Amino acid sequence: MGDAVFVRRGVYHDSVTLMRAGAGLPGAEVAVVAMATQLNLGLARDLGFDVPAADPGDLLVALRGDDVAGAAEELDRRLTERAPPGRESEQPPRTTRSAARSPADLVLVSVPGEHAFAEALDAVEAGLPVMIFSDGVPVEQERLLKERADERGVLVMGPDCGTAVIGGVGLGFANVLRPGPVGVVAASGTGAQQVTCLLDLAGVGVSHVLGVGGRDLSAEIGGRSTVRALRMLDDDPATELIVLISKPPSPEVAAAVREVAGALRTPVVTAVLGGDADLTSAAEEALRALGVPVPDWPSWTAPGDVAASGGDGTGSGAGGGRALVGVYAGGTLCAEAAAVAGRGEFTDYGDDVYTRARAHPMIDPTLRLEALRKVPPDAVVLMDVVLGHGADPDPAAALAPAIAASPATVVVALVGTEGDPQGLRRQAETLRAAGAAVFASNARAARFAATTASRPPSPAPDSGPGAPGVAAPALGAPGAARLDPGPGTPGAAAHGSGSGPGSGSAPGGVWPGSVTEVS
Repeated sequence: MGDAVFVRRGVYHDSVTLMRAGAGLPGAEVAVVAMATQLNLGLARDLGFDVPAADPGDLLVALRGDDVAGAAEELDRRLTERAPPGRESEQPPRTTRSAARSPADLVLVSVPGEHAFAEALDAVEAGLPVMIFSDGVPVEQERLLKERADERGVLVMGPDCGTAVIGGVGLGFANVLRPGPVGVVAASGTGAQQVTCLLDLAGVGVSHVLGVGGRDLSAEIGGRSTVRALRMLDDDPATELIVLISKPPSPEVAAAVREVAGALRTPVVTAVLGGDADLTSAAEEALRALGVPVPDWPSWTAPGDVAASGGDGTGSGAGGGRALVGVYAGGTLCAEAAAVAGRGEFTDYGDDVYTRARAHPMIDPTLRLEALRKVPPDAVVLMDVVLGHGADPDPAAALAPAIAASPATVVVALVGTEGDPQGLRRQAETLRAAGAAVFASNARAARFAATTASRPPSPAPDSGPGAPGVAAPALGAPGAARLDPGPGTPGAAAHGSGSGPGSGSAPGGVWPGSVTEVS
């Protein structure tokens, strides 16, 4: 067992590339592959590495294992394979100011939160809309940025805007969605993904999905981006219906936004979590507004599961005795599940406190796998798996063995479409084969889990892997799909570049041109 530490001066890779390149290096039991920020230098020192002085623009590689030389060679190979094509002299923009000198219609900022304000302000001053993927931006900076954006007449999406779709082009975590008449304004990334994926399952597509950041409807921000996004979609000829998605807003801001929405030409369906509202019912309301039949949302359960839950997994479990544990990657999905279930201990591992110095749990399952191993044997575990570009290219491959090994009962809310690179059905079948009950609706998964937790555990010999399956109808067809295809995990799905996960460009356009990314 030996250590090796390398500092490669002036070599930059984004955090997601480094996380994936450093995962599972043969010959290394411990690997730190990251930019040499003070946080990452401290992490390496805490692990016992002797780390030399380095700057944030340097690449830090710290390896421990039986063959650190071989691990370093494999890391170099992976990073070389991931290098973008082109001549070495062709350097991508490192700042928004330099990027704005070339033609662009939108700027995507993905830098540490303490640096995001300056980059986003440069975009606004250049008259460009900006999506701020970064989290950790102080609320005072967000307010100043959006006030300036109002003066310049541009939209600020974020901070902490994880999802957007502009004319069929997905940004951040984005599902492959068919083009269609629904425009979405969302102060929630995973909330937007749940609603648009359900619409896709029902055969309805979207024109644009405009994220505004989770704090936009707070009293401090005043809904500035929400109002601008609503008016932009109202002016878009491809949008026939708008869905507004938010966690509980400030009452004063909610009233002001309702007044704006009521004056639009385009009808607006509002999905505000809290009370009896949930994202599935909002998607169903949107379908009814369009005159589209509401399908029975797909589920993949063993033959005895639905009967044991009280019919269709929508019963109440408020009086249960078994522990109910929520292990979530999506903040809005977590909040929705906790509200629908009415009890239990829920953790959002996508919260800022868990994502400092590590990839988001939609990419890196480590923290959730650890949490799954620690739950009590008779507990019911409820978790989300979110598909799409930017997410883990094969989440079921990592989760299925842990689910199969867990003595707990596992229920999964699977958010995605069949067009996603991971494949909705393939992921569902793998998770179901491992023993999980899988639902396309997070609200239905939560009700199912609560109902299951309210009943004593009763092992069913025909409900595990290898049990006889029931053929599933096509996704979106009436009737819950109940199947168990037997053991086996499909190979990793090809992960798209993220440059255009839409299945076509919607007519009209909020921004019909190019996107410049600063990371």
